[in-house]
Amino acid sequence: MLQRLKKGDAIGIFTPSYPATVTAKARYERAKEFLISKDFRIVEGNLTGKADSYRSGAPKERANELNELIYNPDVKMIMSTIGGTNSNSILPYIDYEAFKKNPKYVVGYSDTTAILLALYAKTGISTYYGPAVIPSFGEFEPLVNDTYRYFENYFTEEMPLPYEVPMPAFWSDEPVNWLEKTTEKMLFANEWITGQSGAAEGRLIGGNNNAMYGFIGSAYFPQIQHGDILLIEDCMKDASVVEKNFAMLKLHGVFERVGGIILGKHERFDDLGTSKTPLMLLLEQLDGKKMPILADFDCCHTHPMHPLAIGKKIRLDATAKKVFCIEAWL
Repeated sequence: MLQRLKKGDAIGIFTPSYPATVTAKARYERAKEFLISKDFRIVEGNLTGKADSYRSGAPKERANELNELIYNPDVKMIMSTIGGTNSNSILPYIDYEAFKKNPKYVVGYSDTTAILLALYAKTGISTYYGPAVIPSFGEFEPLVNDTYRYFENYFTEEMPLPYEVPMPAFWSDEPVNWLEKTTEKMLFANEWITGQSGAAEGRLIGGNNNAMYGFIGSAYFPQIQHGDILLIEDCMKDASVVEKNFAMLKLHGVFERVGGIILGKHERFDDLGTSKTPLMLLLEQLDGKKMPILADFDCCHTHPMHPLAIGKKIRLDATAKKVFCIEAWL
C-alpha cells in the first residue's frame, strides 16, 4: 500500500508530449519553486529542458523518461509537467511490470490521460487525474493556493470516508498570466450543474475525452464495466469536435454501461454560434438515456482543480450536486 506524501518526499516529473519546460520555461521554474517551497524535492526527468519540435522526444525516449522515474526508489510520486497531443504513442514502451512491482502515485491530466488509463488497465493500480506541474502549480495566487490545498488534502492528509469533494467558491479559465502576471484574473462564482438528477456509486474511470479518442478500443484502454462513473472533460475545443468526441463514446458502447457521468468544466469552449453547451451536446448523444449527470465539475483545465483516483469507487449525487470518495484512494 502506498504511503501518504510527506514533507521531503521526492516528486519525479516527466514530459510525455508537449515540451513546455522549454516553451514555457518561466512558468515551469515558477511551478518548481512553488513545490520546493512546500518542502518537496523535485527529481527532473531526463527530457526536462529538451524539445524535439512539437514534443519532448521520440516515443521511446519519452517512455524511457517515465520508466526511469518508475525505477527510481527515491521517487514517491510521478507528475506530468503538462499534456499535449501525443502521449498515446509511448504506451507500447512503458514498463508496466516494473510499475506493478514498484507502484507509486502517477498524477496528471489532459493528454496524460492516455498514460493514466494505460497504467491502470495493465496493472490494476490506481492512477490520479489531477494537477500537472506547469499549468497547475505555475499558476498565480489565489487560484494556485486552492489547487494546492486540494492536492495536499488528497495526498498528505488522513481524510475520513466518505470524503466530500468541496466545490471551490470561484474558478477561472481566463487566458492571461501564463508566463508573467499582467493583470488579476477574472474570477467567476462557482456552480456545479445537475445535468440529469439521480445518484449512483461506482468505479471512477475516464479523463480527457480528446485524449481518449487516441487509444479507446486498444489494449491500453480499461474495460468499461456496468455501473462505472465516467469522468470526461476537454479544453479549447469547438462544438463540432465536442460532438465528435461524445459520439465516439456512444459508438463504443460506453454510455450503455456507465451508471453516471461527471462532466468537467470546458476551458474556452467555442459554441460556433449554436448557443449549445457541452452538456447539451452530451444529452443529445445520450438520446433520452437516463443517468445521473453532474456538469461543470472542477477536475479539468480550469483553475482550481481537484485530484480524483481512477479505479476507486465514488458516489455521485447529481441531484444534490455532490461527489463523495467512498473508497480509500491511497
